Amino acid sequence: MEPTKPKIKEYADGWITEQSGTTVPGFLKLAYIVIAGGALGYFLIYMNGEVGHEGRGHLVRAMNAATEASAGLMYAIAAMIVVFGVIVVAFSFGKSHD
Repeated sequence: MEPTKPKIKEYADGWITEQSGTTVPGFLKLAYIVIAGGALGYFLIYMNGEVGHEGRGHLVRAMNAATEASAGLMYAIAAMIVVFGVIVVAFSFGKSHD
């Protein structure tokens, strides 16, 4: 009898591989949620720069006044972070499609 090789599943043209039939570990599912939430929170807090900093806050406020950043664009980027986070979490919690 010859030993059977496990069936290997590839994603992203072979950059990511896994054995077929395996599930995503629970800590990794939690990590996806924490990382996406952290990215969104960081982006929303600092989307206009660090205006509250006592040393350079006045410079950041002056730069914001001179460049007139688009709040709509910033919220659109935040929405893209949410959509990407939802897709990644849905992929990790979904069942395997072999």
